[in-house]
Amino acid sequence: MDLNFTPEHERIPDFRNHEEAREWFKELFDDRFLLRMSDMKDDKKIFYYHIVKDPEVYQHYMESFSRPAEFHEITNMHVFESYSTIEISEDGDVHFIV
Repeated sequence: MDLNFTPEHERIPDFRNHEEAREWFKELFDDRFLLRMSDMKDDKKIFYYHIVKDPEVYQHYMESFSRPAEFHEITNMHVFESYSTIEISEDGDVHFIV
């Protein structure tokens, strides 16, 4: 799936909170929108999501974390191109991490 984020980025509404933003992205990307972790940054809770572009490569990459590091099979940059990361703050601010 070749995802061009420019049209989506230009039409992102102003969200009131994380839940509203999450629902908007979930509707747009369905099962390719995955919560990876959350953290605190500048006294705000930040949620990190992946939008999966290439499910097969992404799944293989995620499964590699269950193996010892010396058995990771990352040999090129394609694994990092198989997804994009989005930060959504608790107050609905959205940032694409490229």
